[in-house]
Amino acid sequence: MALTDQAFIQYSRQILLADVGEHGQNIFSQSHVLIIGVGGLGNLAAQYLAAAGVGQITLVDGDTIERSNLPRQLLFSVEDLGSNKAQVAAEKLMQAYPDSHINSLQHYLTLDNAPEIFNARQQFSLLLDCSDNFSTRQLINQLAIEHQVTLVSASAANFQGQLLSVNQQLRPDTGCYHCLYPSDMGVSQSCQTVGVLGPMVGTLASMQALMSLNLLLSLNAKADQRQVSGRQTQVDDQPLLGQLYRFDGAKFTWRQAKLTRDPDCLVCSA
Repeated sequence: MALTDQAFIQYSRQILLADVGEHGQNIFSQSHVLIIGVGGLGNLAAQYLAAAGVGQITLVDGDTIERSNLPRQLLFSVEDLGSNKAQVAAEKLMQAYPDSHINSLQHYLTLDNAPEIFNARQQFSLLLDCSDNFSTRQLINQLAIEHQVTLVSASAANFQGQLLSVNQQLRPDTGCYHCLYPSDMGVSQSCQTVGVLGPMVGTLASMQALMSLNLLLSLNAKADQRQVSGRQTQVDDQPLLGQLYRFDGAKFTWRQAKLTRDPDCLVCSA
């Protein structure tokens, strides 16, 4: 699909990148990203993806905007207090970035309503976990495995953050979120219990959006190669998948490790 003159101007800095170009910009415009949670992470991740020209974004969140959200959730203002996060974010993003179509589902993700979201008509390019509680993260991981959609998960609390990506069809040697944090594990830390600075959340959201754009490019490039050559994607072709990144915001240090697959995992080894 040929880009319009207006699109060339708007996305010119991206198109100049050798790894993007006109073909990559078309990949962005034809992608559909599902974002669960429109808090501090989902706010900025959705904005970066819409600004990059991602063609369709679906936001899922049943929460309403509170005053305590405003230091981290920068799409919202005092005038939005009491309104649904997904709805307000969708309206503001579509106004600012008309090239992106933003859907809003104004309820929390549950096992009961998951079929409504993950139906046969919806083909998601990526699934972003921007939720803020352990049980929802477990459910998102389970759905990503079941529906074979690439998961990019981020979290931040206090001065600690983490980022990971999972696609076991392309990286069968790596683990999933449940391998790292089994569902019977006690996880009590959250922004509500230990606090967090807005830029700390923003750092992880920016990295989550950056990883997502990189994955959109690389996954589509490898799919094109498979169609041409008929070969299977090799493990080393997707270095971002199956990796765990930890960020210490107090010391400004990053650590990276491979997600190890648990052979007894109830989710990905079943």
